[in-house]
Amino acid sequence: MSSLLLTARFATTVARLDQLPPPGAPEVVFVGRSNAGKSSAINTLCQRRRLAFSSKTPGRTQALNFFALGPEHLEPAGYLVDAPGYGYAATPAAVRAGWDRLAGRYLEARSSLAGIVLVMDCRRGVTALDRQLLDFIAPGQRVLVLLTKSDKQGNAERSRTLASVKQSLDDGVRHLNLTLTAFSANTQLGVESVRVQLERWIVEAREQAA
Repeated sequence: MSSLLLTARFATTVARLDQLPPPGAPEVVFVGRSNAGKSSAINTLCQRRRLAFSSKTPGRTQALNFFALGPEHLEPAGYLVDAPGYGYAATPAAVRAGWDRLAGRYLEARSSLAGIVLVMDCRRGVTALDRQLLDFIAPGQRVLVLLTKSDKQGNAERSRTLASVKQSLDDGVRHLNLTLTAFSANTQLGVESVRVQLERWIVEAREQAA
């Protein structure tokens, strides 16, 4: 059976919390530092070339982009949500504060949130900004840490990176339901397993709401 993610299509862009769609269909949001490979991950998972795309000035696109899932003639079965990138060095303080007001508040309080995909460049590890983002997330929320660009590492180095990131997160973020996986948009490493996991989150959330 074809993955639900392969039906993804643009639905709406939200620049303020009062523009959010009414809570209902489960949402999986992608978050991560600018240049971590978030847009590439979304496009690869959905087999779309430019479903999600990066601003020419990373960190400047301050909006939540919603992509509907499921047959177009029916109400969406769920949404993928592309949150603005964070942590770009040239981003002014006002833009960072805007990220907190929109994406941060969304992560804290959105009742339709079925899970969060935190995209990290495998070569950077866990940064202080990643930890600040994780502080926004409600206890018990499901988080999949996607270590992108993992094709840049050999098998042994990749295993060490996974263990190091897991240890770093375990030491500081005990209130979340975290899993980690190596991922590469170039080689398709981890792509199918991530599709299955995200679809499972959406299906389980729909069953719990029924």
